[in-house]
Amino acid sequence: MRMDDYRHSDNIEDRRGSRMSGGGVRLGGGRLGLGTIAIALVASYFLGVNPLTVINMLAGGGMPAIEQQAPAAAPPVDDPTAQFVSKVLASTEDTWNTAFREMGRQYQEPKLVLFSGLTPTACGTGQSAMGPFYCPGDQKVYIDLSFFREMKEKFRAPGEFAQAYVVAHEVGHHVQHLLGISDQVQRARQQAGEKEANALSVRLELQADCLAGVWGKRTDNMANILDPGDLQAALTAAAAIGDDRLQQQAQGRIVPESFTHGSSEQRMRWFKRGFDSGDFNQCNTFNNRPL
Repeated sequence: MRMDDYRHSDNIEDRRGSRMSGGGVRLGGGRLGLGTIAIALVASYFLGVNPLTVINMLAGGGMPAIEQQAPAAAPPVDDPTAQFVSKVLASTEDTWNTAFREMGRQYQEPKLVLFSGLTPTACGTGQSAMGPFYCPGDQKVYIDLSFFREMKEKFRAPGEFAQAYVVAHEVGHHVQHLLGISDQVQRARQQAGEKEANALSVRLELQADCLAGVWGKRTDNMANILDPGDLQAALTAAAAIGDDRLQQQAQGRIVPESFTHGSSEQRMRWFKRGFDSGDFNQCNTFNNRPL
């Protein structure tokens, strides 16, 4: 990708200097030591539940909160990956500000939070193990940059445009939130059975993939950022995190009714649809037609 001359976003929060203060996690007014946390981690492994859930039970309830050592700041200039992410976020701001004006709307730019390990969010405690995610409660995208290394080494999806696709996908969820799509889907999911709720999640995620494609096309048209092979890198990344491939790797079998993000083929196809058209209107995954 050719992003060297692109501006940096002002909407980056670097929390990677934060830590668990005092050797424990403060929960509901109390504090748990590292020994208790270790027990909770072991218990969570055998119970198959989130370790924070176990810790919360041991503490008597309450939402975990991380005490930050220092306030969030801009990423250091000698961190090329963080600087790259800042430029990608800036490009999404330019793209979606323009697209929203075309729709007669005003775009509200999200914040992007860089963190390591754990971080507090309006949606609960964010964890690196969750991968990148968007929280509509605070309108922030959260990412541990070690995920990019995992993409390269575990998912065999290297390349800057693959990394940019991940950021653009999460910003796509922000776009869905601003347009009220996410809230509609959430209400429908609450009234649906598990299979139907999963199917709605798939449609939401595939639309975010399509919106990432729209970003890629529009940004390239505006700033000529793509090199030969960049599109394939993004498609490889989309395929690598398809539910079918992840399930096959994790459990040796595929259970389509449990999909929440879409198959590899679907994720590639919807990203490509957005990229080929550059048109938000081509990203309607909720028209009751097969995906």
